[in-house]
Amino acid sequence: MIHLIVGNTGSGKTTYSKELKRKTNGIIFSIDQWNNTLFLADKKPTDGLEWFLERIDRAEKMIMTLIDQLEDSKTDSILDLGLSKFEHREKFRKFADLKGYKLTMHFLDISKDTRLHRVMKRNEEKGETFEFEVSKENFDFMETWFEKPTEHEMMDGVTIKE
Repeated sequence: MIHLIVGNTGSGKTTYSKELKRKTNGIIFSIDQWNNTLFLADKKPTDGLEWFLERIDRAEKMIMTLIDQLEDSKTDSILDLGLSKFEHREKFRKFADLKGYKLTMHFLDISKDTRLHRVMKRNEEKGETFEFEVSKENFDFMETWFEKPTEHEMMDGVTIKE
């Protein structure tokens, strides 16, 4: 089973993923952790969104090979990958369909005010889910970047509201 964890910045995707892991004994793939570990040390100040998107795409190719192995061993995959765009979510739906894997989408529908408060608190406390600082500018950018899942996408999915 593949779990797509969807929500805008600060919605609690990583925290939710950890709770889902406890319930399913699945494996979490958190793109923030992958980016922080594999790529951020090499990032130059002039590198922008395209730089990140290229690296995310490469990481996801590796994640898909790992999902194949997990499916063979009947272990759930929990994808905390941002999944901000319909097209990005569709990539994983098509992958699951092609391979015959079950997929469930989990949408964390949390208000902007709550999410901004969480992000600023996470930046300050640098607690368990902190990987890197999210500036107010980056938070505001994500407000325009994120595409809320459609009703059709959420058929048989799980929606979490505050």
